[in-house]
Amino acid sequence: MIMGKATGPTFIVPYRRRRENKTNFQKRLALIKADAPRLVVRATNKSIIAQIIKFDAKGDITLVSANSAELESKGWLAQANTPTAYLTGILVAKKALSSGIKQFHLDIGMANASKGRILFATAIGAKSCGIQINVDDELVDQSRLRGVHISEYAKNIESKDKSKYDKLFSRYTKKKIDVKNLPAVFDKTREALMSG
Repeated sequence: MIMGKATGPTFIVPYRRRRENKTNFQKRLALIKADAPRLVVRATNKSIIAQIIKFDAKGDITLVSANSAELESKGWLAQANTPTAYLTGILVAKKALSSGIKQFHLDIGMANASKGRILFATAIGAKSCGIQINVDDELVDQSRLRGVHISEYAKNIESKDKSKYDKLFSRYTKKKIDVKNLPAVFDKTREALMSG
């Protein structure tokens, strides 16, 4: 982010994290003033990270944390996609409920709040466990939550170019996950998380 040049004696230098486009302090202040902890969701190229964080004057305190890599033990391949985000939301919500946390606010940081973002899928997953969070279920299409779009794409690619299919979905094949039947795998994993 390029900041304007200092042009006079009243110029105020923005905070470093604002200059680096890492923190929106107005949004953060509003979340801190709220009466509940924050569900901080971040997506990397390979995983989804969800943390329940409580403000403290000496520094934020992480109460609960979940990483999509934890889903591998439940038979799900951790990728940075919509169904993984939803399942990570269930995982963090289960941990929060066992710690007595029943309500939090969503914090997506500097990410754009556009419809369909996988960050919202995490919040919807947490909400499905009974957590009180102000997020609309319509922000993410329900079929995308189950991975229908991924399985349809896999079927389409396999019928056209088997070598491309093998390359794109090799991680699923190594884990013996049938990507063409991903919604069923999703339902099974979701049920295991909800009952666990």
